[in-house]
Amino acid sequence: MTTLLSRPAPVAVAKPDPAPPKRRSRRWIGTLATPVVVFVFSSLLTFGLGALSPSNPAAAVLGETATPADIARMNHEFGLDRPLPVQYVDWLFSALRGDLGRSYFTTIPVADSIFAALPVDLALAGLAILLAVLIGGAAGIGAALRQGGRLDRTVTAVASALGTLPPFVLGIGLIIIFSVLLKALPAGGYVPLENGLGQWLRFAILPALALSLDIAASIARQLRTSLVGQLGENYVTGAVVRGLGTRRVLFGHALRNAIGPALTVLGIGVPMILGGAVVTEKIFNLPGLAQLALQASGQHDVPLIQGTLLVTVTVVLICNTLVNIAVLRLTPQGKR
Repeated sequence: MTTLLSRPAPVAVAKPDPAPPKRRSRRWIGTLATPVVVFVFSSLLTFGLGALSPSNPAAAVLGETATPADIARMNHEFGLDRPLPVQYVDWLFSALRGDLGRSYFTTIPVADSIFAALPVDLALAGLAILLAVLIGGAAGIGAALRQGGRLDRTVTAVASALGTLPPFVLGIGLIIIFSVLLKALPAGGYVPLENGLGQWLRFAILPALALSLDIAASIARQLRTSLVGQLGENYVTGAVVRGLGTRRVLFGHALRNAIGPALTVLGIGVPMILGGAVVTEKIFNLPGLAQLALQASGQHDVPLIQGTLLVTVTVVLICNTLVNIAVLRLTPQGKR
């Protein structure tokens, strides 16, 4: 750390120029407007996948003995005999009010089924994101401060290896190590957070680790590269010359300018975490949204499929928007 932050050179502090007001306004408008556009497009695509499916929901519900009259009557009850634009608008506005329809097979409201499974995914994704930030952040900062040293080479090698392994491979490896060999953690199952933080963590830590390690590796690589560049800038040298403490220079100046790429990686990693949950939930036997979607796909339960897709897209958009806002607030180009 001393080799990177103590080069004595009488250089004035030169921080990045603030972005012009018009450019800042366009960034904020784009950050807030893009999720709305993506949501509308995603809802249209989600509805179209269900509406244009070759399978007939009414025939699937009634079975092979259904007559054409029975199928026509059921299609009318489902509202499938209306024009597609009318169906889409009605479905979208109902979804915005929290009404995602009812399952064709169980008649249970789709929203009830989704929000019974969603806490599992939110808790797991939240823990995975926290682990990715802590592990990746610590590794990236440590590697940058020991540039060219043993720690730097180790972090680079481990991050490169983890980046090639999908979550289900990591999950199986973690089960073998911590459940089979060490017998320290359960290999599957889930305990709600209401039953106690410690008990919940015992069941959630392995799947969360499996989902987080790939993202943590990407964060470590990006943060290490960006931070090394910032530590070599004149404003860091000037801050050291002025007598600012190492911790203040690192966290108050260099890290603020270097954190943008790592936050972008985190934003990209949210869909990867939710996508990897499909296989991870199966490996660890978790009753989450991914398993609900797989069950609905097997039954051709169109409302349930559409509802899970729409809720997943919404969660991803909210997380990405929060990350983009954090980038604008933390980096000088967006904050000023």
